[in-house]
Amino acid sequence: MSLEEQLTVSGYMVLAAVLSMIIGLDRERRDKPAGLRTHMLVGVGACLFTALSYLAFPDADSSRVAANVVTGIGFLGAGVIYQSKDRVHDLTTAASIWLAAAIGMIVGVGAWLLALIATAFVWFILDILWRFRHRLEESEKIDMSKTRKNR
Repeated sequence: MSLEEQLTVSGYMVLAAVLSMIIGLDRERRDKPAGLRTHMLVGVGACLFTALSYLAFPDADSSRVAANVVTGIGFLGAGVIYQSKDRVHDLTTAASIWLAAAIGMIVGVGAWLLALIATAFVWFILDILWRFRHRLEESEKIDMSKTRKNR
């Protein structure tokens, strides 16, 4: 790898860390088991593996590395999920880890605009839709209490 390619990948690594951090901030704020640092490490690692397979071994099948990153992150995410009292917990956190890896991989091949758009979309799902759902649940609770008082 040339020095220029290494500097480019270093920039990609920083971008992958920042974008993964945005996803991890949501999980950290909600006190989930995989938070800021985990998401950043996953994003940076996926970026490095992808860039390495793409640039360092141009004649090799880089899709094999990508497939193995996806599988490995699936195992990491599975470790976050747990079941308690007939309910499954932290599926969203597991999915966010998987998406941090995907965003890291996108950055690793140099598609930074797609990575920015994907991060904005993931943030919308994790934060805005969460707020919407909780406001909806609160309004339903208020409606239920009014119904009980009117009886």
